Amino acid sequence: MSEYQVSRTVDSKGDSCPMPIVEARQAVEEAEVGDVLEVLSTDKGSQSDFQGWSDGSDDVELLDSDTIEEGGETVYRFYIEKV
Repeated sequence: MSEYQVSRTVDSKGDSCPMPIVEARQAVEEAEVGDVLEVLSTDKGSQSDFQGWSDGSDDVELLDSDTIEEGGETVYRFYIEKV
């Protein structure tokens, strides 16, 4: 994974679909073009949700994603740029 200059972190851990996307969308609307958002989610379905959102949107690009372990729980981490 590359290092990104993160402008804001959206912590959606514990939220189920569709809240991680809803909260990320809200953050993107408040962001400036070029801002990179880090979104944290524990919802396994968020992997396909974020890819689909990025593929179908003209104003966001999914730069990268990975998983980390935190407190015995898998956390999905997404890096999204407002374009």
